[in-house]
Amino acid sequence: MRSDMDNSRHRFVADVMLGKLARWLRLLGCDVLYDNSGEDSSLLATALSENRILITHDTELARRAKSNGYLVETEGTENQLREIIRWFDIEPVLYGDRCPECNGTISEVPRESIEGEVPEYTYRTHNTFRRCENCGRIFWVGSHRELAQEDLKRILSNPVED
Repeated sequence: MRSDMDNSRHRFVADVMLGKLARWLRLLGCDVLYDNSGEDSSLLATALSENRILITHDTELARRAKSNGYLVETEGTENQLREIIRWFDIEPVLYGDRCPECNGTISEVPRESIEGEVPEYTYRTHNTFRRCENCGRIFWVGSHRELAQEDLKRILSNPVED
């Protein structure tokens, strides 16, 4: 059970330059919309209407967003992730309840309901499966999660580089 202070309280919209960062933040349980259209007016409207923070690498766009914007000052996904985690006090835990692809909610589903949709070996060796309620992608705890946790630990152990 997650507390009221979990990462779902963080609601962002990321611009076209921050797709990899958006994916990482979703893995941490943050609600992150990603707009790769490049339309600044759409990003600004979404940030305002949905009370989200617009994270951008574009100085002018951050200025236009005013208090609903945050200018990501570092280069590279790992530095940007460290910067955002520290600035917004995001708990560095892989919650796994946001789809990294579409930002949909991921919920546990009966094992039988996904038979034939995952590799046979995976079905035989895992008991718990989760599905994105938006795109339908299926998830299970495997080595990919352990690798992501190791990557996160390594990323956070390094200082933010300018």
